[in-house]
Formats: sequence, C-alpha cells, structure tokens
Amino acid sequence: NRNFKNLSLRQFIMLDKLSSILKKTTDKIANAIFLDKNLIDSIIKDLQRALIEADVNVQLVLEITKKIKQGALDERLKGVEKKEHIIKLLHDELRKILGEKREIKLEPKKQNVFMMLGLYGAGKSTSIGKLALYYSKRGSKVCAIGLDVHRPAAAEQLRQICEKLNIQCFIKPEEKDPIKIWKYFEKELEKYSLVLVDTAGRDALDEQLIKEIKAISKIAKPTETFLAIPADIGQTAKKQAQVFKEAVNITGVIITRMDSTAKAGGALTACYEVKVPVLFIGTGEKPADLEPFNPESFLSRLLGMGDLESLMEKIRTITDEKKLAKTQKNIEEGKLTLRDVQAQLESMESIGSMDKIMSMIPGLGKAKIPEGAMESQQEKMKHWKHAINSMTQKEIENPEIIEKEIARLQRISKGSGTTTTDIRMLIKQYRLLKEMLHSGKAMESGTLDQKTLMKMAKKLGKRKFHV
Repeated sequence: NRNFKNLSLRQFIMLDKLSSILKKTTDKIANAIFLDKNLIDSIIKDLQRALIEADVNVQLVLEITKKIKQGALDERLKGVEKKEHIIKLLHDELRKILGEKREIKLEPKKQNVFMMLGLYGAGKSTSIGKLALYYSKRGSKVCAIGLDVHRPAAAEQLRQICEKLNIQCFIKPEEKDPIKIWKYFEKELEKYSLVLVDTAGRDALDEQLIKEIKAISKIAKPTETFLAIPADIGQTAKKQAQVFKEAVNITGVIITRMDSTAKAGGALTACYEVKVPVLFIGTGEKPADLEPFNPESFLSRLLGMGDLESLMEKIRTITDEKKLAKTQKNIEEGKLTLRDVQAQLESMESIGSMDKIMSMIPGLGKAKIPEGAMESQQEKMKHWKHAINSMTQKEIENPEIIEKEIARLQRISKGSGTTTTDIRMLIKQYRLLKEMLHSGKAMESGTLDQKTLMKMAKKLGKRKFHV
C-alpha cells in the first residue's frame, strides 16, 4: 500500500521521532514563562523516553539527563539566560555522545586502499558502490575488487553495482582464494588512485574470518579499514564494533540503513562508547544516499535547524556535470526545453524525498507543512516526469503546441498514466520559468522597461509556483 509506505518513511527517516521530541523540547523551554521544577521534570521525562526509544544505552541516557536537570535547577541563572543555558546543555550533551568528526582525506601521491568489513547482511557491497560514486564524483580514479569468496553470487552482485555506476570492478568468481585474486589483479589495481576491497562476512566474527581478514590486510595494505554496521541492530552494534576493533583494528564505521529504523541511536552511541569514529551514514537505497558523518550537522538536523552542508554534498554527488553544462547553455541562449525541466526533476528525485530536503534547509525543519502536502508535491513531480517521457521531440522543444490540440493532450495523458490537468500544470510551470529567464536576460541587457516589468510582476503575482 503506497500510503502506508509513505507513512513508514515519514515516521522513521533520520530518527524522526527523536527529532520531533527534541524540537518540541527546545520549543517548550524557549516559550516557557516560568521554568519551574514540574516543567523541568516533564521535559526530562520526554527526553529520556525519546532517547531510550531511539535505543540509546539507558545508563548513557541517565547521565545526559542528570546533567541537563542539574543545569536547569541552577538557582544562579534567571529568565532568558537560564533558557539559553538549558538549550545549550541539551545541545552539548547530545553532541558529545555523537563522537568527534573525522574526515577521510585521500593521499594524493600514493594509492589509497579502503577495505570493507562486516557480518552477513551488513551492506558491505552496497556501501562500496556508494563510496565509489562519492569519490569518483570528487575526481578520484576508483575501482573495486571482490574478495568475498564464500557468499554465493557475491562477485556478481559487486559487478552489477559497479556496472551501473560505470566503475571498474575486478572479480574472479571461479577462484576461492582471496589472496590469489588480489595477486592476479595487482598490476591492474596500480592504475587507480582508490581501490575499494569487498571482503567476506559471517554470521559472527570467528577465528577463520579473522585469519582471512588479516591475510588480506597484510597483502592489500589498506589505508582505511571500515566496518559496515546496520543501524537497525541498535545496541548490539557496540559488541560488533568492540570485537572487530580488537581483532583487526578498524579505523572507522559506516552505519547503513539509517533511513529504515528508529533504533539508530544505539548504533551511533555504541561507536562513541567503543571510541571508533562513525565516518559515513547510509541514508537510503540509492547510490547517492551516503553522507560523511558530521556530528554537529547531524544534531542540527535533529533539532530542526537544518544542514545545508550535507545538502550541498548530496547535490555534488548526484550532479551530472555534462547535463548541467548543457542545461546552463540552453538557459543562457534562451532555449529552455521540457527536457531541461526533466533533468532538474530527476536531480531532485536523486537527492531524496521532499521531507528529507526540507529537513536540511535551515528554518524549514520546524515548518508546519499541511499533512500530505509533501507527498502530493512529490507525486505531482513524478507525473510531470512521466508526461515528458510520453512526448515527441517536437512537443518537448515547443510545449505550447500541446495545449492547442486536444488530441495531443489526450495522447500524452493516456501514454503516461497522467491527467490532462497534470500536463496543463506542467506547461504552465514551464512557461512561468521561461518568462522569468527571459525577464532576467532582458534586465541584464537593459531592454526591459518599467511598464513591462510592472505588468509582468502583476501577472506572476496571480500565479502559484509549485516547485
């Protein structure tokens, strides 16, 4: 059921329940006339409940809330000063348990090798695909090598992931010795600035797996050793991180499936307790759904204060430079077509849901959007995309001809599974966008007089721009 699916995503994405309670808590503090003991107790209980439901260790929850309560009951602070102090305490204590930010900087003058570890189902191969896209978009020559010789079809899965991203993948499915596979491709690997190594998993970390990982590590000489941990295992993540750290000295963690669980607090705080940095978080199923973990930005998003840095990183990862340059040229020449509009719709779709984008823009995270408005807008954009795909090249380049012939409207509507109203709305938005671009060029050239400008402003003021 599509409605249930959307509800589930809205309920769980990016620890949404915890985020909602944190926003309410800060608003309750900021709007309170008097911060008496009863109000403080109520705030502390809400906070404890939210953190425990997010699977944060109970002892850690008690330590955090004890410090916040002590600060809130400090009689030396009064009025606004006290409110600011409590909100800062809340921010600082939550920030502390998210650990320190650690950036991965590739060595420019030598080969970088990232080795991926993890138990069965942790998302190792998927994470390799995401890392490959992330670093290739930032100018690195990336390849992947499959050294998982135990799981059936592991090599084929990695090959398919890399093929979709146009990343070179080295596999030898018939070989059952990972060391021999590495040696076989060693000369080829030297051509790449970043090599991503996919290793075998197990149901649990046993002696055989440790021995194999150490042997691969010895020959591959990884510059980074990542452990993939699914967010939905909650506090069990602590034991996994601890055991892998002691056995093979992991340098950081990638938390996968952050978009599908309310228990991610357990995985995040577990890494803090074990003193292993979280380096990346997987926020969805698409290759672009990988973010470098920045504790400050992550907390900012949870508190509804936005995270423009991560949004810009996301845009950078999904941007197709060639398509962007072509669209930019068309705009500059005044030749905007529906194909350019479609390219922008696809880019937005790659970034993620409208809810996710909104949460990253400062000020909009706390905005009260009517129930279902985001889903409605997202559905409308999908309809527009399907409608463009059902048009002829002539119609894409000259959308105005569609409205003049009802037969065209009906044909496109039927072929795309949309309504004629959807198509008219698309053309209306296209026309508005084109008018805005033409007015910008006219203003630059000085050919737009005041009377025309006022007339156009009045016309635009009557329209409702949806995207």
